[in-house]
Amino acid sequence: MKIRFASPTLPKANPLVVGVLADRKLLDTAQQVDEITGGAVGRAMKAGRFRGDSGQSLTILAPAGTGASRVVLIGLGDPAKFNRLAAQAFGGAAYRHVSGHGNKTATIAVDAIEGADLGGSDIAANVAYGARLASYRFDKYRTREKPDAKPSLDGLTISTDGAAAARRLWRPLDKIADGVFFTRDLVSEPANVIYPATLAKEAETLATMGVKVQVLDEKRMARLKMGALLGVAQGSAHQPRLVVLRWDGTGNAPSGRPIAFIGKGVTFDTGGISIKPSANMEDMKWDMGGSAVVLGLMKALAGRKAKVNAVGIVGLVENMPSGTAQRPGDVVHTMSGQTVEVINTDAEGRLVLADAMWYCQDRFKPHTMIDLATLTGAIIVALGHHNAGLFANDDELAGRLAGAAEAVGEPVWRMPLGDAYNKMIDSDIADMKNVGSRWGGAVTAAQFLNRFVKDDVKWAHLDIAGVTWSNKSAATVPKGGTAFGVRLLDRLVSEHYES
Repeated sequence: MKIRFASPTLPKANPLVVGVLADRKLLDTAQQVDEITGGAVGRAMKAGRFRGDSGQSLTILAPAGTGASRVVLIGLGDPAKFNRLAAQAFGGAAYRHVSGHGNKTATIAVDAIEGADLGGSDIAANVAYGARLASYRFDKYRTREKPDAKPSLDGLTISTDGAAAARRLWRPLDKIADGVFFTRDLVSEPANVIYPATLAKEAETLATMGVKVQVLDEKRMARLKMGALLGVAQGSAHQPRLVVLRWDGTGNAPSGRPIAFIGKGVTFDTGGISIKPSANMEDMKWDMGGSAVVLGLMKALAGRKAKVNAVGIVGLVENMPSGTAQRPGDVVHTMSGQTVEVINTDAEGRLVLADAMWYCQDRFKPHTMIDLATLTGAIIVALGHHNAGLFANDDELAGRLAGAAEAVGEPVWRMPLGDAYNKMIDSDIADMKNVGSRWGGAVTAAQFLNRFVKDDVKWAHLDIAGVTWSNKSAATVPKGGTAFGVRLLDRLVSEHYES
C-alpha cells in the first residue's frame, strides 16, 4: 500500500476518515464536513450514540454535499491522553474501516489536536505508521479466496498541514514497518518452507542493505564445540545453521563494543524424544520467533541507517524425534566448556541460546546482550498473552527496556532471578541440568541462560512465548504473527545506544 501526504483537502470521491474527540468535539475537517452536509455528522452521532470515545467508530454512507463515498468517524477520546500510540491506533482503525469496500484509495484527515502533546506533523506520521502496520496480511497460500474477501485499498492519502514535515517523520517509521513485516512473514511461513537453511537464506537478503552476514554450518559449529546447539539438531534431516549479522552504523571501522541481539530459531519444535501432545503442535512453526525478531530488527536498523554498531546472532535448528535424536539423560558439552545434563529434550531453546550467546561474547565482546525466545509455556501461565517476561542482570537495562516497551505498546513485566532459583538447575552428574522442577519454569530457564553470561556484560532475556502469535487482531497488529520485539528494540536502540 502506497502512502502519500498532501495538504488538507476533501476528496471528490472515495472514503474520508475524520477524527472526533470525546464529548463529540469535532476536529476541523469533521466540522467542515458537518457544515457542508447541513449538520449530517452531528445528527448521525446522536442517532448512533457516538460520543467520540477512544475505540468508537461511525460510518455515514454517501453524505449529501460531499463527493465522498463514505465518511468514517473515529473516536479519539481525551485529547490530553492522545499520544503516538493513540495516533497509530487511529491509523489502524481508519485502515480497517476503508480497506475492504472496493475503493482503491482513501483519505485520512489529520488535524491539529489542542491539548495533545503531539504536533500535527507527528500525529500524521504516526497515523500513517499505524495504518501501514494494520495493513499486513499473509495470504500467499490462499488460492481460492474471492476478490471481495480481499482488501481493495492500494493507496492512502494523509491529508494534513505540514505535509512535508510529516513525510520526513514518516520515513524512518516506514523502515521500521518493513522490519516488522519481514518478521511477520517469517513467523507465518510453515515449517516445510522455513527451516534452518532457508531461514539462513532469508537472513542473507539483508546483505543488500549493508548488513554483513555470515552463516556457520554444522561442521564449523562442531569445530567451535557447540555441543548444546548441535545436540538439539541431531534428530533432524535439516542441518543447523548459526547466522551472524553485523550492522556497523557508525562507520566502516567501528570502534568500541557493540550491542548484541540473540534469537532462538527452532524452526519446528516437536519436543524431540520428550514429544509434545499433538493438539496445537502446528503452532510450533513459530518457535523461531526470537530469531525472526532479530532479523526484522536488523532490517529496521539498516533501513533507517541507525547510527549504532549492532550484532545479531540467530541459532537455527529443527527439534525432531528420530533414531539419531538426543535422549533424556544425555550430557552435552557447551562452547563455554560447561556441561549440561539434558533432562527434557523439549527444553531445547535454552541449549541453542547457550552456545549462540557464548559465541557472541567470545567473538564480539558486546557491552549489552539481549536475547529473545519463545522459551517457556510457564511464562504464559504467569503473564498470559499480554506481556513478555523480562529478566535482567542490570537494573538500568531493565528500566530502559520497560520504558521502550511502554512507548511502543509492547509491554513487558520484570521477573525475578536469584540463587534459590539457580540451585534448582544443579545436576548430580554435570554442571547443570536443562530444567528445574515443575515450579518457576520461566525463571529457572532464565537462570540457565544467566550461566552463559560473562561478568562484564549487561544482559536481558525476553521470553516472548505468549506474545509472538495472536489469535485475535489488535489496533495495529492483525491476527497471526505479531513481530513483538522489533519496535521495542528499535526504540531501545534509538533512545539509548545511537551516537
